[in-house]
Amino acid sequence: MRVTSTEAQNNFGKYMRMAADLEEVIITRNGRDMVKLVTCREPLAGGSADHLAEEAVGYLYNGPNRMTYEQFLEMTEQSDLRYEYIDGEVYLLASPAYEHQTAVSALLFGFMNWFQDKPCRVLTAPFDVTLRLSERNINVVQPDVLVICDPDRVNAKGKYEGVPTLVVEVLSPSTRRKDMLKKLDLYIQTGIREYWLVDPDAKQIMVYWFEGDDIKGCRVADGQKKIGSMLFPGLEIDATRVFG
Repeated sequence: MRVTSTEAQNNFGKYMRMAADLEEVIITRNGRDMVKLVTCREPLAGGSADHLAEEAVGYLYNGPNRMTYEQFLEMTEQSDLRYEYIDGEVYLLASPAYEHQTAVSALLFGFMNWFQDKPCRVLTAPFDVTLRLSERNINVVQPDVLVICDPDRVNAKGKYEGVPTLVVEVLSPSTRRKDMLKKLDLYIQTGIREYWLVDPDAKQIMVYWFEGDDIKGCRVADGQKKIGSMLFPGLEIDATRVFG
């Protein structure tokens, strides 16, 4: 995770907790990596191994943080930060930018209106979705918007145990690669049937629909057009509202 020096100064406690969880916070100044905030694993003189230290870095660091599913659950139960867990790697979800939230709000409004009085339910992040590729390959994601048509799969604790029918991800610079590659593959393999990718920078919406374990087709709309769902005929979103 990279943050500017101003952001780090204003929210130091938040990033200290983040470093304690994930062991990597890169602080930048004028676009250059300057300091890495890490957890000390060895006791300091007169201190404990739980102290955090600042270490100067002269290289780019963007390595994944790997842990077991059980370790991930333990970490998230003790943290108020938001994470995703894909193929054993942990991803911190940074605070979204204005353009991201504008797009999410417009999409959520359109979806909520269309699905009103229909059996499927529309939800938005933060909401954990657990997707199992196998007993040993469990993933946890938080789509920006999702449609579930099996609300009976919400357990007594309010945890969803099903597979969404449709998910929407709004791209940001920090999530672009993950959303376009890792999540696309994960969603195909776990039975999600339609995937909307929304790119505020390019002002473009891509709608993928899946059949079996492959991409059946894709629609693309720029910022001046409407785009519709393949699974839910009649569900259309005006891109001018998403990127307005």
